[in-house]
Amino acid sequence: MPDTRDQTQELTVGQLSARSGAAVSALRFYEAKGLISSRRTSGNQRRYTRDTLRRVAFVRAAQRVGIPLATIRDALAELPEERTPDRKDWARLSQTWRRELEDRITQLHRLRDHLTDCIGCGCLSLDTCVLSNPDDAFGRRMAGSRLMPVRYGAGDTD
Repeated sequence: MPDTRDQTQELTVGQLSARSGAAVSALRFYEAKGLISSRRTSGNQRRYTRDTLRRVAFVRAAQRVGIPLATIRDALAELPEERTPDRKDWARLSQTWRRELEDRITQLHRLRDHLTDCIGCGCLSLDTCVLSNPDDAFGRRMAGSRLMPVRYGAGDTD
């Protein structure tokens, strides 16, 4: 059965790149990660529906605020029939992502505030360094250094 889509409404990968501002390589990457999809022509060229422009804009906006691609893909997969996200979808998802971003911002502020202290002391002490070992997380698990575990081969001895 022939494809009944209006092929004049489809975009080539170059057209999608030019209109979205995303590099062709990024679009191929997004497709490989399941963020966008295309159909293939008889010559094996990619063709995208016009609504892919909005999907790419959604992905790029989410990336700009630090949302991991796996999280973006999961959010897009939750949409009914994998439709293009709209303003309501963005509002709902951004509320969820906002908490994640606030936590990251808090962590970055803490790192910034303690960066000078760490460089100043130079010891990178595992029990006091707020960068290598915040809140002595390693000390709660067990004594001794656990940042770089030693791996021994079959013939190695201590």
